[in-house]
Amino acid sequence: MALVAATGPVRAESGSESPSAPEVAVPSDRAGIVITGTRGQRVLADEPYAVSVIELEELERTVPRTVPEALYQLPGVLVQKTASGHGSPYIRGFTGNRTLLVIDGIRYNNATFRDGANEYFAQIDNFTLTQIEVISGPSSALYGAEAVGGVINLVTRPTSLRTQDGRFASGEQTFRVSSGDGSVTSRSALDIGEGGVWGFRGGVTLRDYGDVRAAQFGRLPETSYSERGFDARLDLALNPQWTLTLNHQNLRQDDVPRTHSTIFSVPFAGTVRGTDLVREKDHRRSLSYAKLIGDSEADWLRSFEVTASYQSRREGEQRVRADGLAIEQGFISDLFALSAVANAGLGRFELTYGFDLSRETIDSSRRDTDPVTGAVAVRLQGPVGTDASYDQAGGFVRGLADLGGGLSLEASLRGSYIAADVGRFADPLSGEAIAFADDWFDVSGSLRAIFAWQDQRIWGAYSRSFRAPNIADISRFGRSRSNEIEVASLNLSEEQFDTFEIGYRYAGDGLALGVSVYTTSLDDFIATVPTGAVREGLNEVAKRNAASGRVSGMEVSGEVQFTQTLALTGNATWLRGRLTTPLVDGPVTEPLSRVQPLSGNLALRWEKKRAWANLELSIFGRADELSSGDLADLERIPPGGTPGYALVNLRAGVEVSPSLSLNAVLANALDEAYRSHGSGSNEPGRHIAISAQIRF
Repeated sequence: MALVAATGPVRAESGSESPSAPEVAVPSDRAGIVITGTRGQRVLADEPYAVSVIELEELERTVPRTVPEALYQLPGVLVQKTASGHGSPYIRGFTGNRTLLVIDGIRYNNATFRDGANEYFAQIDNFTLTQIEVISGPSSALYGAEAVGGVINLVTRPTSLRTQDGRFASGEQTFRVSSGDGSVTSRSALDIGEGGVWGFRGGVTLRDYGDVRAAQFGRLPETSYSERGFDARLDLALNPQWTLTLNHQNLRQDDVPRTHSTIFSVPFAGTVRGTDLVREKDHRRSLSYAKLIGDSEADWLRSFEVTASYQSRREGEQRVRADGLAIEQGFISDLFALSAVANAGLGRFELTYGFDLSRETIDSSRRDTDPVTGAVAVRLQGPVGTDASYDQAGGFVRGLADLGGGLSLEASLRGSYIAADVGRFADPLSGEAIAFADDWFDVSGSLRAIFAWQDQRIWGAYSRSFRAPNIADISRFGRSRSNEIEVASLNLSEEQFDTFEIGYRYAGDGLALGVSVYTTSLDDFIATVPTGAVREGLNEVAKRNAASGRVSGMEVSGEVQFTQTLALTGNATWLRGRLTTPLVDGPVTEPLSRVQPLSGNLALRWEKKRAWANLELSIFGRADELSSGDLADLERIPPGGTPGYALVNLRAGVEVSPSLSLNAVLANALDEAYRSHGSGSNEPGRHIAISAQIRF
């Protein structure tokens, strides 16, 4: 189970940028964890945020299928999977374009992200990562739009440039096999260079996933796909203080099925089969960046980093409807960005400040082939408008003040400017080609305080976050939930979110406890509402700034260290969300879509010398808090809600030698038939996954 910041503070390491605080012991061997997701290198103990951290050791031991699946035991997180190759984490009730993912500080989200569950979070190779950080709650003051539910910060593995002396060369070969989906994974990586001069790390990941073997149902047809990825990173020491990093990632997925909407789906607890004969996607994504980072003796510029990046996204969908109409559609997104972040120290005051600029261009296409005549019709647009651009610019400042007596304050402020231009998309009324241009400006802020007293921390926060309409909101055309088709939406304004949160942490000798309680108000919420029309046999819906509501929750976590080798960790999540939307017959108040049910995780961990074992229990209650959209989404959500379930996993591993580690898991030991709330197919039944890592 991942270490959760809310379980308690950790010891501050010398040289950290955090205000001084009393040292306390944490019943874990992971003291002194440094995070970067709050726009600077900070020790967890000093952050007035709820943060969960998954480190490299855990990633190597568990070898998760995807990045979203690595998060499923974290508090406040629900991992939804429309299909086996998808994964969309809900953080405190929000996902898609209301949850921000960043890679080494670079925004991963783009303007095609939908407001609901999407597949893009599963298109990142977990083998490239050294740490995953989940900063729960709003962070628009630091990152701008979309950082509403939280920020997932992914830190890629560096080379050994700064940790080795002289010439170095090492490599890793990892194999993983799983009976749950007949999958085979191979990861080959190399780390070479000269300490203090240069370092290169590169790798290739090959994955082939078979059909899922689900409890009660056996093999689920049309759930297999393949994935290929490679990455390369070059670190150059310009001098002892300054480093230049060149990094490239590339990943492709082929024939990823959206089985729930097809005739091959297997009903569960009352769900229904889809009607499509074929529906699958191909994905291509890449990220390239150059980052200059260093420090100086000047108080006004203790550290500085500037990053120039380019991301490319290619998506193609093949769909054959029940009537035989063949649809080929997709989009191309190219995103260029430039950002800079600096840190200054002025006595008891610290400042982190910076700016970011980005420009994204999007083209989309669609063509329909008649099954009888073979005639091809070229549509105006694909899933979003074409010949589009999306520009973002922002600047922020974060101030930290050590007031003495264990009290520290933090204030953050950010101004954001966003402009959207869509050259061509279908008018929602006439279907004729139209164009669109608009822009938005927002000021976001947060005020936080943390009080440290011996082994305890108490913190509180107020934050204002926002989300501006993106290209998908404005110009989307295509199937949405099971029985809906979405059309373009004009005259949208930005959403506003106000959050109050209070947290408590204790970390003493052998015991750590933590709790976080929050409430978020939703204003001018962009909701998907029916237009009253029927299009292509589906209910037509569109976006409107029509809703308001509130999301509240509580997250509790803890750890007990019984002996040096035995510990018990756990967490629990309670969440409630309500949304009021004015409709033709009057306002309707209902649950937020896909509300996370009451859930909890426990793990009994044993570790001695080179061996370790975990006994894990995860419990999810019945998800019966359903919106009207959830009730209609019968391909994914059973009538009355998704049944609750309990999972038992037994994990174990051993370091056979310095060059060989073996890890295994008996997953879903009770052979429970289940699916995560809102997902399109069931998860594997009882199965075994084995991984081996060879180091040379």
